[in-house]
Amino acid sequence: MKRFKLLFFFSLLLLATGVSAQTDDLFEPYKPISLRLPSVPLILNDPYLSIWSPYDRLTDGTTRHWCDAEKAWDGLLRVDGTTYRWMGTERECLLSAVAPMTNETNWEGRVSYTTQSGTAWAAADFDDSSWAVEEAAWGTANEYPRVRHSWTATNSDIYIRRTVTLTADDLGRELWVMFSHDDVFELFINGTRVVRTGETWLQGEKQRLTNAQLALLHEGDNIIAAHCHNTNGGAYVDFGLYANTWQKVGVVVTATQKSVDVLATNTYYTFACGPVELDVVFTAPMIIDDLDLLSTPINYISTRVRSTDGQPHSCQLFVGTTPQMVVNEMTQATVSSIITEGDTPYIKSGSVDQPVLKRAGDQISIDWGYLYIPAFEGAVSIAPLGDTENAFLASGTLPTSQSEVTSLNESQFPCLAYVHDFGSAAEASSFMMVGYDEIYDIQYMRKNYKGYWARNGKTIFEAFAELRDGYADIMARCRAMDARIYDDGLASANAHYAELLSASYRQVIAAHKLFEDDGGRLLFFSKENNSNGCVNTVDLTYPSAPLFLIYNYELQKAMMTSIFEYSATGKWSKQFAAHDLGTYPIANGQVYGGDMPLEESGNMLTLAATICRIEGYGDWLKRYYRILKRWADYLVQYGQDPAEQLCTDDFAGHWAHNCNLSVKAIMGIAGFAEICRARGDEALAATYMQRAAEMAAKWEADANDGTHYRLAYDRQGTWSQKYNMVWDKLWGTNLFPNDAMSTEIKYYRTRQNNYGLPLDSRADYTKSDWIMWTAAMADNDRTFIQFLEPLYRYVHTTSTRVPLSDWYDTKTGRWVSFRARSVIGGHWMKVLMDKFADLTSVAPEAVVEGGSSVSSCFDLTGRAVTPTARGLYIVDGRKVLIR
Repeated sequence: MKRFKLLFFFSLLLLATGVSAQTDDLFEPYKPISLRLPSVPLILNDPYLSIWSPYDRLTDGTTRHWCDAEKAWDGLLRVDGTTYRWMGTERECLLSAVAPMTNETNWEGRVSYTTQSGTAWAAADFDDSSWAVEEAAWGTANEYPRVRHSWTATNSDIYIRRTVTLTADDLGRELWVMFSHDDVFELFINGTRVVRTGETWLQGEKQRLTNAQLALLHEGDNIIAAHCHNTNGGAYVDFGLYANTWQKVGVVVTATQKSVDVLATNTYYTFACGPVELDVVFTAPMIIDDLDLLSTPINYISTRVRSTDGQPHSCQLFVGTTPQMVVNEMTQATVSSIITEGDTPYIKSGSVDQPVLKRAGDQISIDWGYLYIPAFEGAVSIAPLGDTENAFLASGTLPTSQSEVTSLNESQFPCLAYVHDFGSAAEASSFMMVGYDEIYDIQYMRKNYKGYWARNGKTIFEAFAELRDGYADIMARCRAMDARIYDDGLASANAHYAELLSASYRQVIAAHKLFEDDGGRLLFFSKENNSNGCVNTVDLTYPSAPLFLIYNYELQKAMMTSIFEYSATGKWSKQFAAHDLGTYPIANGQVYGGDMPLEESGNMLTLAATICRIEGYGDWLKRYYRILKRWADYLVQYGQDPAEQLCTDDFAGHWAHNCNLSVKAIMGIAGFAEICRARGDEALAATYMQRAAEMAAKWEADANDGTHYRLAYDRQGTWSQKYNMVWDKLWGTNLFPNDAMSTEIKYYRTRQNNYGLPLDSRADYTKSDWIMWTAAMADNDRTFIQFLEPLYRYVHTTSTRVPLSDWYDTKTGRWVSFRARSVIGGHWMKVLMDKFADLTSVAPEAVVEGGSSVSSCFDLTGRAVTPTARGLYIVDGRKVLIR
């Protein structure tokens, strides 16, 4: 019977790979998608190579990094001499300095760090003679290299007055202000405010002055004044005045977008361009069980033109960007060149300074490494923007390329252009590639590492060649991955769930960096995007886990290993698990200001136990057993009634006696029992499981509020999502008595708002990952779908145009904060629940030494492999531990 179950399970795995999809049209989505995403993934690999379109139509605005920094890509198609725009928008400006920022010149201002009331301090006639004269820029020097005067205090202000002398010719031009700031910023012209930002930290922002604002300026000396408030963390301020020199190019018609479909690895667009239709597919080849491919920082852009009138048409394709892609501040100098590798010309573009791994933080872009665009099936050039677009509009070709261009700032950025000539045909297709080599990708315990793909010395050019030669096969595998994700969601609920998972996949994967340390350990580090920038945060690893536990739990281990090692090496000596390893991409030790003792210890124990259940053995934890026991004992001592402390939902406030946190501790203790059982220590397993059961019984009595269970033991009339209880159902441990889980689900159904179930009784906001965990506790699909549909409605209709935000308001459908985070891997919890019985249905039937001969060997995802590493495999139809 066991053999039959194995073969059945293995057959399911083979079917799940979607092999039959390989013969399908790569320009047609696996399934049509109805879900309208608030931001559409285009080019993604990691937290830095992450380009999105936050619009319904690809021509409604410029493409952007997930942090909202502009990273503009343009797409044009020339059909029989008429040019259509299918990506991006017409350029507004090309700025030339009148009063430049610090990237072009050193400038001085009068400065005060004393709070100024009103706006009189910004007026032209204000007496600033007592203010200090200082050289720009101001802020945190280790975050912003142009800082000349340190200004770093939390909750502090700086006031700057800059004298700018203008001529009549200057006043006759279209003028813009440009500014960089961290955090809240105001800009004044001769005493009148012209710019006010919220609490953001953006570099190289620009704004055209209106006629009324231009009228504030006059010949001679003017005062441009700035006020910046630093809330906490890094600080920065710099600003200048610029003139627009952009000359409008010829007529470009906006293509009509007919469809957009987002699947797991592919985004499909179709556009009507006069007598032809253009199909565009953006592909991030993130095959979750092919780690070399998943980590390679190269994406495909596939294109096809199809005549709609049966006649051949002459078509040329243009795709272009600028060195915006390679800097964090638009005032950083860049160098772009055409290089040749083998017989292929490449565009290569990067910052001049190349501050490799020198910048760490949250909402930032990379400013080291190089962008590459090869000319495998087309031509490339580096030339002025206007010249490039005019040449393409006139002839469908590129101007003569410059061999190398150095630019001091955005106003000098050239166009990095690729053109493919389809010729004259009724139908034709091609593909191009875009890649980014970070040189070094991450620093871990004081040592710099390249991404996993380059661990053995592979160059970016070798990677490009491999993806070029493997294009057809890789595209088929990506389509199979799309099918696998979609079909699993469909089987677990409905098409809406399938679409939500398809939309979530790339966001989750691209929030990580995969590498191997010098001990040969696989490491997979998340960046805590838009919530503080921490690297490998445990309470991101925890909610994202369902995706990885289903499809490749080796990546789950790779998120956890470094946290174990942090304790095992003595670098982290506390009695509980660490919160993080640093600020991305610097992973040298925890930087978060407060510990989360119960949270992170419970998270690590629970995930380790789940992997033990899947593998059927716990040898991978042997080195860390004492650490795990120490954490479990900490949970036993402090987990029943938690003291006031941070937890993953710390944004909601810190309450003592947190009932959901207590559930986490109880499940962590039960998890340690599972780990003991996997190690063969049944007696110790029974001891800890019994303790978990006793704590669960006390929890049920103390948290009971009649119709539901409380948010905190001492807060009658409160409630919260008890999403941590989901493991009790998943593992079948049934620790919580009196049908506590069903009681909660029944109550939650009465608390839903239009866009979902609030996190708890304190506010209307929620977390999408926790909704899906909570919903997976339902005892039937119909009830799960009742929680799913409001979440789908939020994603489909929200007016907040950012990559999926997991923290949003359930009444307004607008985000509260957080975007592009990996935690939405938690959306897969229902799939994990449905597949868990299969994943854990059989223990190893045999143990084979590494040198033994095996045949017909597959990993647990159904992929044929040669077993070079220790682990579980399907060998000749049996689940075998190879060591």
